[in-house]
Amino acid sequence: MIDLINISVQFSGEYLFKEVNLKINQADKISLVGANGAGKTTLLKVICGIQPSESGKIQLQKGISIGYLPQENVTHTGKQLFHEVRSSLKVINDLQTEEHIITEELNKPALDEAERDRLVHRLGEIHHRMEEVGYYSINSEIEKVLLGLGFEEKDFLKYTNEFSGGWQMRIALAKLLLSSHDILLLDEPTNHLDIDSLEWLISFLKGYKGALLIISHDKHFVNEVTFKTLEIYLNKLTFFNGNYDAYLKFKEERDSQLEARFLQQQKKIKETEKFIERFRYKATKAKQVQSRIKQLEKEEIIELPNFEEEIDIRFPDPPQSGVVAMELVDISKSYGDNHVLSNVNFKIDRGEKIAFVGPNGAGKTTLSKIISGQLSFESGERKIGHNTIISYYAQDVADSLEPSFDILQTVDGIAEDKTVGQLRSILGSFLFTGDDVFKKIAVLSGGEKSRVALAKILLTKANLIVLDEPTNHLDYNSKLVLQKALQEFTGTLVIVSHDVDFLRPVVNNVVEIRNRTVKSYYGGIDYYLEKRKELLSAESAAASNDRSNANTNSRRDQKRVEAEIRQKKYAATKDLIKDIKTFEKQIESLELKKAELEAELAKPEIYTNPNLAKEKNFEYNSTKNSLDEVFFKWAELTERLEEIERSFSAE
Repeated sequence: MIDLINISVQFSGEYLFKEVNLKINQADKISLVGANGAGKTTLLKVICGIQPSESGKIQLQKGISIGYLPQENVTHTGKQLFHEVRSSLKVINDLQTEEHIITEELNKPALDEAERDRLVHRLGEIHHRMEEVGYYSINSEIEKVLLGLGFEEKDFLKYTNEFSGGWQMRIALAKLLLSSHDILLLDEPTNHLDIDSLEWLISFLKGYKGALLIISHDKHFVNEVTFKTLEIYLNKLTFFNGNYDAYLKFKEERDSQLEARFLQQQKKIKETEKFIERFRYKATKAKQVQSRIKQLEKEEIIELPNFEEEIDIRFPDPPQSGVVAMELVDISKSYGDNHVLSNVNFKIDRGEKIAFVGPNGAGKTTLSKIISGQLSFESGERKIGHNTIISYYAQDVADSLEPSFDILQTVDGIAEDKTVGQLRSILGSFLFTGDDVFKKIAVLSGGEKSRVALAKILLTKANLIVLDEPTNHLDYNSKLVLQKALQEFTGTLVIVSHDVDFLRPVVNNVVEIRNRTVKSYYGGIDYYLEKRKELLSAESAAASNDRSNANTNSRRDQKRVEAEIRQKKYAATKDLIKDIKTFEKQIESLELKKAELEAELAKPEIYTNPNLAKEKNFEYNSTKNSLDEVFFKWAELTERLEEIERSFSAE
């Protein structure tokens, strides 16, 4: 379906990949992996034609459709949400436009029969194609996808410029999912999804008929959706048949073997160089020396991968809080007319590790800010437990750091018992070494700012840590290190996150925030997901039963209405149908007579008698004209009958 042949791309003289080859087949589900900066996003841009390659070529199957979701910077303005999504569906809209044009042409009285036949035939093809692409159910499909991605029905008529950046990405994703592309290239599609929409997207992509090529740091997501892994490794593309978990095991074994071979080769090279240096000037050893030099020149040097430095985080053992670290009693919070939390009662026990989950906008961040004291509330009481020390990591970490400060200034003064040397040592564990500590916050990347904020939390010695989306800017290795540190943390945790794989070994209580209240699921994230599926299945079954009961109750009325419609339809069409059948018999008779006359006129002997030939030609033309006239009347009546039947079908 897609062939990359000897593709090379470089930046500033360094190759991201060099003379790589790749074949993507129909229905492949591929996870694209590699170290930060390896060129994953660049490869997606090259495939979809946004960025040219330095050399090589891409061969695409004729007529292939490619959909691309960038990681950020997507905006939509000027249209209502539902219209924005529907107007982006090119195949659907093109068919609708052509159908409208043909219908208008067919209504023109001066249209000749040949052109009418051609247009009617084309209209039939369009209607068949409409059925193939799901034209008649597209509004329902748009609704399902928008609801699945977390929009509400009240959002459908909102203008797209009213939605924030994360929701803009969801609009773009909805448009791609509905466009029936042959392949989707998705760059971090889960970044702005809550756990509900994430699980919905997993279910949708599992059933997607086209191919997928996905970049994502969400291991749970790619494990569920993909079954092949493509790695950008040492400027090459390496295919692995297996999901991300299987690939990680393979990578660990491969890197270990590669390192052993590298060390063995380096030892051999040093021994060879030592021999050459020792006997270079001895005539008796000249032949052996030259042989070793040639051997060195031919040696293909093993390259080691760029092993990413790991953050070494260990939270200090905090002082112990009381048995109850925090309690909220009848807490209510609103933003204007938007009531987010209503009479919430919630207790956090010492040592609990809690995940806040739920749809976007349900109040996860609001509740976490109330717990950490960052946000006021209208009513209720916030009771802080004995000796509870709270530290809060904000989702919008970039906005919470002073951009004019350098890194050292940012953490200085948080822990008064720490010297500058000790602070630099702690920052070193977050990969800020040497002069890095004097970098201004303003010039740091999203991941670097996240690490500075985590370092601040580590220095507080808090025993209740509240983390709002702590993995947003962290790569896979950094997430692993933070995950391990949180597992070992002896205090109390509240984590707002949709990253299932990150939460899995850390939390022991999942709190769902939905419909202005909270519900606890004492167990891990898998237990919550299982219970959530059971609840959705039960709700679906109940809704199905309600529909069934409603259908049973209204069946008699429906049958009565249908009978009335049939009677009206019969009365409106019986004369038309009778006339149409009469014309059909006439057409059959005239076509038979026309065929007989054509056979007679094809005989050479008929032209030996000029009068007979003239008589037969006159009879043929008269028959043909009669046939055309009857056929035109039949077509008019048939079209009128179809219009009446359509009106009754709508009724």
